[in-house]
Amino acid sequence: MAGFVAVHTGAGNCIDETKYQRVIKEACIRATDILRNGGSAVDACEAAIIRLENCGYTNAGYGSNLCMDGSVQCDAAIMNGSTLNFGACTNVSRVKNPIQLARQICEAQSNPQLLERIPPMVLAGSGAERYADEVGCAMVDDSSLMISSKAKFQFNHYKSKYDLVVSSRNNKAASEEPVPVPDASNEVELAASLDTVGAVCVDSSGNTAAGCSSGGILLKVPGRVGQAATYGAGCWATDTDDLAIATCTTGNGEYLMKTLLAREICNGAFTSDCAVTSLHKTFTQKFLDSPLLPQQQDLYAGALTLLYYPKQSSGEVMWSHTTQSFCVGYMATTQKVPKFVHSPLPTYSVPGRSCVVNGHNFHLRI
Repeated sequence: MAGFVAVHTGAGNCIDETKYQRVIKEACIRATDILRNGGSAVDACEAAIIRLENCGYTNAGYGSNLCMDGSVQCDAAIMNGSTLNFGACTNVSRVKNPIQLARQICEAQSNPQLLERIPPMVLAGSGAERYADEVGCAMVDDSSLMISSKAKFQFNHYKSKYDLVVSSRNNKAASEEPVPVPDASNEVELAASLDTVGAVCVDSSGNTAAGCSSGGILLKVPGRVGQAATYGAGCWATDTDDLAIATCTTGNGEYLMKTLLAREICNGAFTSDCAVTSLHKTFTQKFLDSPLLPQQQDLYAGALTLLYYPKQSSGEVMWSHTTQSFCVGYMATTQKVPKFVHSPLPTYSVPGRSCVVNGHNFHLRI
């Protein structure tokens, strides 16, 4: 059976990409094994993201960034391109693999409900956790078991800096003498080199799927919902007779939600003959130059996009980002080993102000 999968570990400022190569490759191998055995794109997408969630040093599942109060609250979503079903969860702390819950919610969209009730598309907090337990998702008894040593170290480091800034400003306000105020805002903003993880996939039937999972931004307000659980922002997948497309995004969550970037990427692809041109146009017009976003700020985003042309049994996997770097990996079922790519922003480009688009062609033997 044929198929293709691509994964990412987030767009950001990755200084040492070698530490992510192994888990990216393992996620690709796990997904292609499923495709070779006749699994669906949704099956493979879920499996790839579970591997990324479990590694401990991505910002998803175990290893997620901590909220301002030191708790873990995870988001995840998955979309089936053939059915257009979407499922997401947010603010879950005891679900071992949030993408597993998102997949269950997505699958339930096609199941008839008693008394003709409409099945939920997004579940949050304790209600989402009860549902996860009922449908057999892996759970942890204590949410602290979702906190990795990496996440705890980053939280302690940047929370102390945050507290120092707050204390200094309070002292300045209470004193007539000027008190130097350390500015840690930029450092905190990009504290984690990784953000949302995600995967896109096409199976032997030409069906696509896209998924994403995230612990959210470091020191976020408890209860915050990110793009990874937002319809049209974190992931999108749509299959037609001429083009099947799936994408997953990463970056400044609030900005991705305002612009519905995932859906815009897919919509743009259906009106263009060139994937590179389409992606660059979408990132420029719908994100960097969007009137919905503050133009005085740097705007960070990345997207991993798969385009498959059923009539040619061929496709393209594209990565685009406005951040300093982006780590991705991809693999076809015909490949023996996955390909890892560390994509840097060109030296002449300004992070948060310009974007880069690159990619790779593939062919499915069906």
